[in-house]
Amino acid sequence: MIETRRTFHAQLDEVTRDIVRLAAYVTEMIPKGTEALLSGDLQSLQEVIDSDDEPDELSVWIEDQCYQILALQQPMATDLRAIIAAIRLASEIERSGDLVVNICKGARRVYPFEISPTIRGLIEQMSEQAAKLFRLSMDAYVEHDAGLAAALDDMDDTLDILHKQYIETLLSQEHEGDLQEAVQFALIGRYYERIGDHAVNIGEQIRYMVDGWLPEHAGAARMAARRAAETPGDAEPPDAATSVDDGG
Repeated sequence: MIETRRTFHAQLDEVTRDIVRLAAYVTEMIPKGTEALLSGDLQSLQEVIDSDDEPDELSVWIEDQCYQILALQQPMATDLRAIIAAIRLASEIERSGDLVVNICKGARRVYPFEISPTIRGLIEQMSEQAAKLFRLSMDAYVEHDAGLAAALDDMDDTLDILHKQYIETLLSQEHEGDLQEAVQFALIGRYYERIGDHAVNIGEQIRYMVDGWLPEHAGAARMAARRAAETPGDAEPPDAATSVDDGG
């Protein structure tokens, strides 16, 4: 039994390392994608798009490893939450990499293009904030820091504000009838904002891993309270109230 547990924790440590490695890929993709966008270089944009294959492969590997652990080790309690969280984290991180790819594809669709200094500055700030949120989410994961994981939601407000300023600035500029360019740059801003949302989701999964909490639990508790308030105190459970007495 001791040897089995030792093997399990070695496998779990490997999954943790792979999650961190996957997040590192995506964290590096964010500034690279931004640099390619702002430089307007087609080759750089394509390189970022092509680089997504490696994190995709790693994400699939992580999920496969987690499913094998679940099937062979049958973990319980905290260990089980760690495996479930890892599966969900792999998905959140991989989708964030896809969003960086979407940024580059959007830029490629409207090439060649010009970016005003104001829009350029806002893109740089959104990129920096998105990468920062990702780095902090991984710090929380490695350190099992539920407090930092919970704080990511508030930190994401900065990125939300930048995104709002970006859209307002974008709408105030004239695009000389080029609706396609305006739409693509609006989507690019949305992709940065969504990366921040994924970092917040990662924080929620870390809280689940550490103490079993999920946002859905608050909603479920409110629903249970409403049902209790709507049900008379002396009411019988549904099955008992509707059962038929065959005893004569």
